[in-house]
Amino acid sequence: MLKRILQFVLGLVVVLGAVYVGDGLAVRQRKDPTSTVEVRPYTAVPRKDKREEFLFDDPYDQPCVNALFPHEGIPPCWYVRRHTQRRTNL
Repeated sequence: MLKRILQFVLGLVVVLGAVYVGDGLAVRQRKDPTSTVEVRPYTAVPRKDKREEFLFDDPYDQPCVNALFPHEGIPPCWYVRRHTQRRTNL
């Protein structure tokens, strides 16, 4: 039983590694693999009456890579598009 579990885990690691390497090769083959997404940061400031006050900052363009995984320190676009609002708590 333990041998089957180890084979499954090893197979899963090999498959995920192959997908990551293939994703990286696909990014390098594209002429322009990066995009930008507008991100809107804001700060939540607690008040004495137990409510929060929100201070909105100017939006900025976040670079992202069109891939499944982050490459070269740049997050993937599918993740950045789902997290366009950046909250900072004080």
